[in-house]
Amino acid sequence: MKKSKHILLLSLSMLLLVGCSAARAPEMDSSQSYDMGAPVVEYVDVEAEGAEKSGYSNTYAGGEPAPIEPLVIRNATLTLVVEDPAQSADDIASLAGSMGGFVVTSYVYQTTYGSSDLPTTRASITIRVPVEHLDEAIDKIVEKTIEVREKNISGQDVTREYIDLQSRLKNLEEAEEQLREIMDNATKTEDVLQVFDDLRQVRGEIEVIKGQMNYYEDAAQLSAISIELIPDELAQPLSIGGWRPQGTAKDAVEALINALQFLVDVGIYLVICIAPILLLLGVPGFLIGRSIIRRRRENQAQPTEEDRVDNES
Repeated sequence: MKKSKHILLLSLSMLLLVGCSAARAPEMDSSQSYDMGAPVVEYVDVEAEGAEKSGYSNTYAGGEPAPIEPLVIRNATLTLVVEDPAQSADDIASLAGSMGGFVVTSYVYQTTYGSSDLPTTRASITIRVPVEHLDEAIDKIVEKTIEVREKNISGQDVTREYIDLQSRLKNLEEAEEQLREIMDNATKTEDVLQVFDDLRQVRGEIEVIKGQMNYYEDAAQLSAISIELIPDELAQPLSIGGWRPQGTAKDAVEALINALQFLVDVGIYLVICIAPILLLLGVPGFLIGRSIIRRRRENQAQPTEEDRVDNES
C-alpha cells in the first residue's frame, strides 16, 4: 500500500513538472516567427551528457560559458519588371534546381490593367536555395530583369528560441525516463494506466518540440526567395483617352504585311498555275501567228498580174 502511494506521489510530481513546462511555451505556427519573450535558458554541458544533438556547445571544459553559434533564418523578397513573366518564372525554377534548391510555389496568371482593361500576364514564384547561395541566386535573378522595384533581404536570429527548445526537450526526456521507471515498478492496473497516459502526453510534447527544432534547422539551412514578376509596361499598348497609337501602328504594319502577302500569293499562283497554261496555249499560238505573218509578207512581196503588164508596157 505504501509503495502504491509513493508511486502516485511521484506521478503527480511529474504531472506538475510537465504542466509547468507546457504552460511556458505555446505551440508555434510554422508560418510565423517563434517568440518566447525572455525565457530562462538552462545551460547544460552537452559533452558531459553525451547528447550533442544540435551542434551547440554551451560550456568550455573548464566550466565557463562557451560562445554559441548563432542560428539565423535569411529570406528575401523581390519585385521585378521583366519582358515575359512566364518565361522568367521557368528560368528562376531552373536556377533553383541548379543550386540544390527547389520551387515552393509557382503561379502564372492573366490579368488586365488600364482603363481599357488591356490583357497582360503576371507571375509569382517562391523558391528555396541553400543559405550560402542566397546572394548568388539573387544576383543571377536580378541581372536578367528590366527593373528592380523591390529588393528586401531579412534575417531572423532564432538562437535563443532554439536553445530554449533544447532545454525543454532535455527536461521532457528526463521526465519520460522517470515515468517509464515508475510504470515498470507499478503493480496495480489503475496505476499503470495513469502513468501510461502521462507518458503519452510527455511523448507528444517531445515530438512537438522536435518538430519546432527541425523547422528552425531547415529554415536556417534553406533561404526562401519570394519573387513577384511584372510585365514591362513599355512593351504594352499605350492608351491615351481611348486612343492607342501603338495599336494603330500595329494595325498599319499588319495591313502592309497582308498586302505584301497578297502580292506574293498572286505571284505564286501566276508562276505555278497561269504560266504553264500560257506556255501550253501560247507556244502553238505564237508559231501559228508567226506562220501567218510570214505568208502575208511573202504574198505582198510577189507582183500581181496587173503589175507585170504595166511593167512590160
